[in-house]
Amino acid sequence: MAKVIAIDGPSGSGKSSTSRRVADRLGFLHVDSGALYRIMTWQCLARGVDTTDPAAVAACAESVGVECRPEGGAIAYYVEGEAPGNRIRTPEINAHASHVATVKAVRDRVTAILRGMTAQGDLVVEGRDITTAVFPDSPARFYLTASAEARALRRQREEVAKGIANQSAEAVKASLLARDAIDSTRKYAPLKKADGALEIDSTELTLDQVVETVLAALPPDWKK
Repeated sequence: MAKVIAIDGPSGSGKSSTSRRVADRLGFLHVDSGALYRIMTWQCLARGVDTTDPAAVAACAESVGVECRPEGGAIAYYVEGEAPGNRIRTPEINAHASHVATVKAVRDRVTAILRGMTAQGDLVVEGRDITTAVFPDSPARFYLTASAEARALRRQREEVAKGIANQSAEAVKASLLARDAIDSTRKYAPLKKADGALEIDSTELTLDQVVETVLAALPPDWKK
């Protein structure tokens, strides 16, 4: 049976960097669950769907064909044979993704896709409900957090480096806090620390320190 390391936390808490590094160290596949919600959002917007209409969003999401392929140590996504790339990383997608992610039908579809990935091998899965709803029985569950200021600065630097936005740190912070509020209060599978998950505050920690903390907490027979 595939091993699954589940990592949750808000935007900018270090989930992606930590998950990729842990996956690389262990030879697991890295899985970005948030990209699936962004793909659903991207397709809704491309098709002119009102993202505040749950029924319309659910219908659109159901029709989106997503192929999952192991590539370069991660699960890569393709829609109609095409990789979305940075088109799902724009401020517009950010502004709509949380609304799309509140729709139960969307979350059910994404959860099914994620669980199906265990057929591909051992996984490090990052997201917002991985420890609570997707893989609640994993013996390796972590909740990453950091101050709003630290998270906003990280996200701003990431967006500038990718050339996809040039927002101020304050604007990024406001966006992150708005998404935190939506994600933590949604009715279905809200963002929260799961009982039994190890919380790691990365505000004052280096990436290496966070990674070592995760690796040290894994079941003994999972370590290399």
